[in-house]
Formats: sequence, structure tokens, C-alpha cells
Amino acid sequence: MSRRPLVALLVAEVVSAVGTRMAALALPWFVLATTGSATKTGIVAFAELLPYVLASALGGPWIDRLDARRVSVVADVLSAGFVVAVPLLHERIGYAGVVALVAVVGTFRGFGDTSKRAMFPRVVRTSGMDLTRGASLQDGLARLATLLGAPAGGLLIAAFDAPTVLVVDAATFVVSGLVVALAVPVTRAAAARREPYLRALRAGAAFLTRDHLVAGLILMVFCTNLLDAAYTSVLAPLWATEHGTSTLLGVLFATFGIGAVLGNVVFTAVAPRAPRFALYALGFLVGGAPRFAALALADVWVIVVVSFTAGLAMAAINPILGAVMYERIPEGMMARVQGLTTAVAWAGMPLGALVGGWLAGSAGLRWTLLVLGAVYLLVTLAPLTHPMWRRLDERPAPSDEPAPLDERPAPPDRRPAAAGASAVPRPRERHRPAAPNVDGRRR
Repeated sequence: MSRRPLVALLVAEVVSAVGTRMAALALPWFVLATTGSATKTGIVAFAELLPYVLASALGGPWIDRLDARRVSVVADVLSAGFVVAVPLLHERIGYAGVVALVAVVGTFRGFGDTSKRAMFPRVVRTSGMDLTRGASLQDGLARLATLLGAPAGGLLIAAFDAPTVLVVDAATFVVSGLVVALAVPVTRAAAARREPYLRALRAGAAFLTRDHLVAGLILMVFCTNLLDAAYTSVLAPLWATEHGTSTLLGVLFATFGIGAVLGNVVFTAVAPRAPRFALYALGFLVGGAPRFAALALADVWVIVVVSFTAGLAMAAINPILGAVMYERIPEGMMARVQGLTTAVAWAGMPLGALVGGWLAGSAGLRWTLLVLGAVYLLVTLAPLTHPMWRRLDERPAPSDEPAPLDERPAPPDRRPAAAGASAVPRPRERHRPAAPNVDGRRR
């Protein structure tokens, strides 16, 4: 069993994620600098996230049909072109043009991220690694990307400017696409490539309605992502601008990243035996609402400590979500179900950016932080209200050995699946979205 494809896919994700973390600071800073408006900053974040969600929801059947690797590479290359156009063309096209470009970037990023998530579980199984540990390793490297990208973005904005950071983000898309194209092979086993689009999409949606635990997870993450998007896209940048430096914003996200990376190292070591329910419920309670309260009320050093503790507490949440969803989604439906779960879970993020910008502009930063923090606390009490959530501790039945990876795509004349092949299989008694990220990460 070769781990070269797994290493390559993880490297591509890390490189791309570093660029995204930098751009997550640069884009709102760029809009604030050019418009001076918190509301317009929220609109730009909304314009990126809404197409991302729609592309994730609707692109799955096409990805299953066209091959995830091919879609991932093309989407990364196109994303690079449109990202670099933002700083190059903004003076000519104005604010409305920037919004349009950002919307196109969000669309292609949705296709690219869904493709990578669809590839991941098969690449992990082929490598021989435990799936829960693989999901934890994936999330840990994403946390490391935050640790590297957030402070680097803040420092580069201070040393150069936000447009320069956006150009760097475009370069990371190119590198990611090249790595996937050169080192991640095509999977031979996939869903029927000629299955009608609407039938494939309905099959993915029907699978989600059958699993109450998945539905609960997705609904809860929808709410927390809405609140986290307000925090990361609008409220934290506004807080940093009030203190007069982008470096402080980088420090805020970096301390969260340090805690998350350290917590992830521990979780990765114990992942196959870790108590999922306890870590999931406690992680949200400790890592969610306190960040909002600290930013509203505390001194900078207290905010740093709270941010570090939040990262430590939430380190296990994304790996748990990832492993549970990877275990439950049928292999042949991976892209469409992953896309739908991501779309539902992340649909709150565009709304969060709008709500955060509107509330901060009308009620002020402090009151917005306190109100949204209280809502976060109520949402994260959900796992303590129903025994269904304890099914997080159930482990999957042994699965069949995955089909091998092949360097060549499947023959184009392969026959479609037999009638009824698209019917939704029932979830196993014991039984992933990739994990829809719970801290505002968008890739």
C-alpha cells in the first residue's frame, strides 16, 4: 500500500489552505481599506460564501461523473486566475466588479474543495491508515495552515499591502492544482458516470434524510458556522482595526491555531479509542461562546489566552465530524453527499457575514459580540438534550476493501449502473461532511 497519493493530497490541501488563511485576512482588510464600510465588507464575504455553498450543493453529481481529481485541478487553476484579478482590476471595475470576481472565486473554490473531500476517504483507505486517524491528520494539518497562514497574512499586510497577499493566495491555488495533477491518481471505483443529474442529486439528498444523527450534526454546524463567519469575517477584523494594526488580528487567529494544533496532536494519537461524544460536546462549550465574550469585554492578553484555550478544546471536533461522515456516506455517492452536507452546514456562513456586518454597523461591535456569543452558547447545549448524540461513540462495521487506485481514468465507454443502482442504501447500524469546518475555515 502506497501513501504517496495521501501525502500529495494533504500537501495540496495545506498549501492551498495557507493561502486561504492569508486571504481570509487580506480580503476584508482590502475592502475595509478601500470602502471604510463594515456593511460592504460583510457583503463581499457573503458574495464569496454563497456561491461556494451553491457549488458544493449542486456540483456533486458532476464531480462523480467527471472524476474528482480532474475537477479539483481545473477548479484550482481557474480560482487562481480570478483571485489575482481582484487586486489587478479593482480600480477599473469598482466595488461591484470586486463583488462579482469574489463570487466567481467562491464558485470554483466550492467545486475544488468538494472534489478533494470526495477523494480523501478512498485515498486514506488505500494507504492503509485508520480512517479516524486520517481525518484527524487532515484537520491537524489544516490547523497548522491556520497557524502559519494567519500570522503570515497579518505580517505581509503590514509589510506590503492586502493586494500582495491576494496574489500570494492565487499562487497557492496553482501549486495545489499541480500537486494533485501530478501525484494523486484517478480512482477506478466510482458512482455510475452516466446517471442522470437530477436522479443522482435526489439520491444524495435522500441519504441525508435517512440518518438523524447526520441531520443533527449538520444543523448544529450550520448554526455555529453562521456565528463563526460573523466572528472571523467581520467582527475580529473590526476589533483589530479599532486597535490600529492587522498584526493583532494575525496574533488572535495564530493563538487559536497553536492550541488547535497541540490538541490535534494528542487526538491523533488516541483517535481510534477517543470518546467522541464527550470531546464533541465539551469542545463546543469551551471553544465557542467564550471567544465572543472575551473579545467584547477583556484585555488583549485575556483574549489571547481564551483564543488558545478555544483552539485546544475544539481540536477534536472537525476530526470527529470528518470520521463520522466518511464512515456513513456510501463510496459511490461520496461527492454528491459531501457537497450537500457541506452546503447545508456552511449555508449559514454567508448569512453570518451579513448579520455580523449589519449588527456591528447598527448596534456597535461590543453589543454584537455579546448577543452572538449568547446565541452560540444556546446552540452548543444541543448535544446535551437528546440521547441520539451519544451515537457519536459508535464505531463502524468493517468495510469492504476499496478498489485500487489507477493512474488512468476509467474508460469512457463504461456502461451505466444497472437499474436501481442509484437507490439510496440504508446506513449501517453502526456506522462524514468533510468535515464542515466549525471555526470559519473555508477550505
